[in-house]
Amino acid sequence: MNAAQRLDQLDSLDANELCAKTDSKLSALVNVMNRETMLLRAGHLKEAGTLTPEKTQLSQDYVMLARAVKREAKRLKIEAPEQLNQLQARHESLATQMADNLRVLATAKTVAQDILSDVAKSVGASEKPKTYNDSGLLSSQKPQVARGLSIDRAL
Repeated sequence: MNAAQRLDQLDSLDANELCAKTDSKLSALVNVMNRETMLLRAGHLKEAGTLTPEKTQLSQDYVMLARAVKREAKRLKIEAPEQLNQLQARHESLATQMADNLRVLATAKTVAQDILSDVAKSVGASEKPKTYNDSGLLSSQKPQVARGLSIDRAL
Protein backbone atom coordinates (compact mmCIF):
# COMPACT_ATOMS: atom_id res chain seq x y z
CA MET A 1 0.00 0.00 0.00
CA ASN A 2 1.48 3.37 -0.97
CA ALA A 3 1.30 6.62 1.03
CA ALA A 4 -1.70 8.01 -0.86
CA GLN A 5 -3.67 4.83 -0.21
CA ARG A 6 -2.80 4.91 3.49
CA LEU A 7 -3.96 8.54 3.70
CA ASP A 8 -7.21 7.69 1.89
CA GLN A 9 -7.74 4.79 4.28
CA LEU A 10 -7.28 7.07 7.30
CA ASP A 11 -9.52 9.77 5.86
CA SER A 12 -12.30 7.25 5.25
CA LEU A 13 -12.34 5.92 8.84
CA ASP A 14 -15.44 6.37 10.92
CA ALA A 15 -15.20 9.65 12.89
CA ASN A 16 -15.22 7.92 16.28
CA GLU A 17 -12.63 5.37 15.13
CA LEU A 18 -10.30 8.06 13.77
CA CYS A 19 -10.53 10.02 17.03
CA ALA A 20 -10.02 6.85 19.09
CA LYS A 21 -6.95 5.75 17.09
CA THR A 22 -5.46 9.23 17.34
CA ASP A 23 -6.14 9.39 21.07
CA SER A 24 -4.59 5.95 21.57
CA LYS A 25 -1.36 6.97 19.77
CA LEU A 26 -1.29 10.22 21.71
CA SER A 27 -1.60 8.33 25.01
CA ALA A 28 1.17 5.93 24.04
CA LEU A 29 3.44 8.82 23.00
CA VAL A 30 2.79 10.69 26.24
CA ASN A 31 3.55 7.55 28.27
CA VAL A 32 6.89 7.00 26.49
CA MET A 33 7.87 10.66 26.89
CA ASN A 34 6.99 10.55 30.58
CA ARG A 35 9.08 7.38 31.09
CA GLU A 36 11.98 8.95 29.21
CA THR A 37 11.75 12.16 31.25
CA MET A 38 11.62 10.18 34.50
CA LEU A 39 14.66 8.07 33.54
CA LEU A 40 16.66 11.13 32.49
CA ARG A 41 15.88 12.94 35.72
CA ALA A 42 17.07 9.86 37.60
CA GLY A 43 20.31 9.86 35.61
CA HIS A 44 19.57 6.65 33.70
CA LEU A 45 20.74 7.93 30.30
CA LYS A 46 21.28 4.53 28.67
CA GLU A 47 17.83 3.27 29.67
CA ALA A 48 16.25 6.50 28.44
CA GLY A 49 18.10 6.11 25.15
CA THR A 50 16.50 2.73 24.55
CA LEU A 51 13.11 4.48 24.33
CA THR A 52 14.14 6.62 21.35
CA PRO A 53 13.07 4.21 18.58
CA GLU A 54 9.66 3.68 20.18
CA LYS A 55 9.21 7.42 20.76
CA THR A 56 10.18 8.15 17.16
CA GLN A 57 7.72 5.61 15.76
CA LEU A 58 4.88 6.80 17.99
CA SER A 59 5.60 10.40 17.05
CA GLN A 60 5.44 9.60 13.35
CA ASP A 61 2.23 7.61 13.76
CA TYR A 62 0.64 10.35 15.85
CA VAL A 63 1.57 13.09 13.37
CA MET A 64 0.06 11.04 10.54
CA LEU A 65 -3.17 10.59 12.49
CA ALA A 66 -3.26 14.21 13.66
CA ARG A 67 -2.98 15.34 10.04
CA ALA A 68 -5.86 13.06 9.12
CA VAL A 69 -7.92 14.63 11.92
CA LYS A 70 -7.03 18.06 10.59
CA ARG A 71 -8.01 17.11 7.04
CA GLU A 72 -11.30 15.67 8.27
CA ALA A 73 -12.04 18.36 10.87
CA LYS A 74 -15.30 19.53 9.28
CA ARG A 75 -16.68 16.00 9.19
CA LEU A 76 -15.45 15.23 12.72
CA LYS A 77 -17.10 18.38 14.12
CA ILE A 78 -20.42 17.06 12.86
CA GLU A 79 -20.02 13.33 13.51
CA ALA A 80 -17.89 13.27 16.70
CA PRO A 81 -17.77 16.77 18.21
CA GLU A 82 -17.16 15.64 21.79
CA GLN A 83 -14.31 13.28 20.91
CA LEU A 84 -12.76 15.96 18.68
CA ASN A 85 -12.86 18.53 21.51
CA GLN A 86 -11.25 16.08 23.93
CA LEU A 87 -8.58 15.22 21.37
CA GLN A 88 -7.81 18.89 20.75
CA ALA A 89 -7.46 19.55 24.49
CA ARG A 90 -5.10 16.59 24.90
CA HIS A 91 -3.11 17.70 21.86
CA GLU A 92 -2.63 21.14 23.41
CA SER A 93 -1.40 19.61 26.67
CA LEU A 94 1.10 17.57 24.64
CA ALA A 95 3.02 20.78 23.91
CA THR A 96 3.65 21.31 27.63
CA GLN A 97 4.81 17.73 28.10
CA MET A 98 7.09 17.94 25.07
CA ALA A 99 8.64 21.17 26.36
CA ASP A 100 9.37 19.50 29.70
CA ASN A 101 10.85 16.47 27.95
CA LEU A 102 13.06 18.65 25.75
CA ARG A 103 14.25 20.65 28.76
CA VAL A 104 15.29 17.48 30.56
CA LEU A 105 16.99 16.15 27.40
CA ALA A 106 18.93 19.40 27.02
CA THR A 107 20.00 19.29 30.66
CA ALA A 108 21.16 15.68 30.36
CA LYS A 109 23.13 16.54 27.23
CA THR A 110 24.80 19.52 28.91
CA VAL A 111 25.72 17.49 31.99
CA ALA A 112 27.19 14.70 29.86
CA GLN A 113 29.22 17.18 27.81
CA ASP A 114 30.49 18.90 30.95
CA ILE A 115 31.58 15.60 32.46
CA LEU A 116 33.40 14.56 29.30
CA SER A 117 35.06 17.97 28.97
CA ASP A 118 36.23 17.82 32.59
CA VAL A 119 37.66 14.33 32.05
CA ALA A 120 39.47 15.48 28.89
CA LYS A 121 40.95 18.46 30.75
CA SER A 122 42.05 16.27 33.66
CA VAL A 123 43.68 13.73 31.40
CA GLY A 124 45.34 16.51 29.42
CA ALA A 125 46.63 18.19 32.58
CA SER A 126 48.34 15.00 33.67
CA GLU A 127 50.23 15.00 30.38
CA LYS A 128 51.78 18.42 31.02
CA PRO A 129 55.53 18.25 30.43
CA LYS A 130 57.49 18.14 33.67
CA THR A 131 60.83 19.27 32.30
CA TYR A 132 63.07 22.26 32.93
CA ASN A 133 64.01 24.81 30.31
CA ASP A 134 67.42 26.40 29.79
CA SER A 135 66.94 28.84 32.69
CA GLY A 136 66.18 26.08 35.19
CA LEU A 137 62.42 26.79 35.41
CA LEU A 138 59.64 24.37 34.64
CA SER A 139 58.86 24.32 30.95
CA SER A 140 56.00 26.61 29.99
CA GLN A 141 54.67 24.38 27.26
CA LYS A 142 50.91 24.09 27.28
CA PRO A 143 49.52 20.72 28.26
CA GLN A 144 48.40 18.56 25.41
CA VAL A 145 44.74 17.84 25.12
CA ALA A 146 43.92 14.23 25.74
CA ARG A 147 44.14 12.17 22.61
CA GLY A 148 41.48 9.65 21.71
CA LEU A 149 38.71 11.31 23.71
CA SER A 150 35.70 12.64 21.85
CA ILE A 151 32.35 14.14 22.74
CA ASP A 152 29.19 12.95 21.02
CA ARG A 153 26.95 15.98 20.78
CA ALA A 154 24.05 13.98 19.35
CA LEU A 155 22.61 12.96 22.74
